[in-house]
Amino acid sequence: MVTFAIPMIIGNIFQQFYNVADSIIVGKFIGPDALAAVGSSFTLMVFLTSIILGLCMGSGAVFSYFYGAEEINKLKNSFFASFVFIGIVSLLLQVGAIAFIDEILNLIRIPEEILSDTKSYMEVIFYGIIFTSIYNYFASITRSLGNSTTPLIFLIISTIINIVLDIIFVVPMGMGIVGAAYATIIAQAVSA
Repeated sequence: MVTFAIPMIIGNIFQQFYNVADSIIVGKFIGPDALAAVGSSFTLMVFLTSIILGLCMGSGAVFSYFYGAEEINKLKNSFFASFVFIGIVSLLLQVGAIAFIDEILNLIRIPEEILSDTKSYMEVIFYGIIFTSIYNYFASITRSLGNSTTPLIFLIISTIINIVLDIIFVVPMGMGIVGAAYATIIAQAVSA
């Protein structure tokens, strides 16, 4: 049980590195307002990601049950049904977040001085919701079949890519806060 749980615990830590890396690099090379914009985005991203994670973990419980019972047809059907359902929910979250970004920023009371940076960062980040869903969906399948190490490997690789791209996009390319957001969604796409 511990051998299975350790990669999952480490994986949860690495998932937090996406935002931490953006925060450190943006804060150091762009400034405090950009850091505040990234930090302001964190709570909303955790909320949206938690919806997706909950659906994926719930599906993983069903997968584990059918896999353990050796009911392969039901397992395949549950793979398909959950993939479609989670895909639709993720797409609705993504489209809704992009369409209502101004209302969302107003609702969470983003200060005027960082509103523009926060909006720029979040507009790009919201396009990565689908990648987050794909990674977490397939990670839940892999874990439900007893392999918690493979999702961790992909997560570590994507975290390293995110950090490297953050540095490249923000420092020499001077893309600012949007560069950090692009680095994040590219890394999420790689993990997916």
